Amino acid sequence: MMAARRFKIPRLAQAVLTVALIYAAFRVVFDIILGQPIPASLMTMYMFFVVSGVFMVFTFTEESTQELVAPIRALVEDPSKKLVRNIVFLIVPLAAAGLTYMKMLPDFAAPLELRTIHPAPPSSAELYGKRFDLLNLTNPFRKFEKADPEKFQQLVAEGGAVYMANCQYCHGDKLDGKGPYAAALNPTPLNFQDVGTIAQLQESFLFWRIATGGPGLPKEAAPWISSMPVWQQFLSEDEIWKVILFLYDYTGHRPRSWEHE
Repeated sequence: MMAARRFKIPRLAQAVLTVALIYAAFRVVFDIILGQPIPASLMTMYMFFVVSGVFMVFTFTEESTQELVAPIRALVEDPSKKLVRNIVFLIVPLAAAGLTYMKMLPDFAAPLELRTIHPAPPSSAELYGKRFDLLNLTNPFRKFEKADPEKFQQLVAEGGAVYMANCQYCHGDKLDGKGPYAAALNPTPLNFQDVGTIAQLQESFLFWRIATGGPGLPKEAAPWISSMPVWQQFLSEDEIWKVILFLYDYTGHRPRSWEHE
């Protein structure tokens, strides 16, 4: 009997182990058996209810509550545990700060849940105080690529200057989505060098997307996660079109066109 009491697991440890085992069970069932990982937000919600339920059970009576909090009370009040108390009070804030830092780091991995990378634009949009037909909209400067190559390169250079002054902070000076501000954004900015981005899009899409920014994304697919500013408030129409010329010229991609489909 004395040996059984000696090796009895403290009630607080029992509660913690119960929560840990339930968490592990979730991971085994969904990640390994079903092969369908739970999104982090959903897992957080599940574990909130698990923790609440476990501690409601372990504090059902006054006696069980006292037994549960006894190790915490001893750690805080017992003078003989001063060294342990100081270590715990140092480790806990550091662990919380480390966890917060890790959560704030941008994730370069593809999200588990389905999401639309390139939202479908509306057939028309009101930009700069007028209505644009996006289905038939073309870059007014693209014609100079063949008609006047020298002027076209000048327009590209002007677009590059606008990009470097406004866009490279997020999308990077190499257009790879690794600008100096990129690490603070989640998700990180698009890598225009990737063939899955602007190479798959029409110039009219880029014009709409840049001009309207994150707030201009279609409501039917909300909530969106985009830090793109509403650039029509800062750049002119011509500046956006020139930036688009620069994006394609620098990356070597060609804009998608219905004529080439």
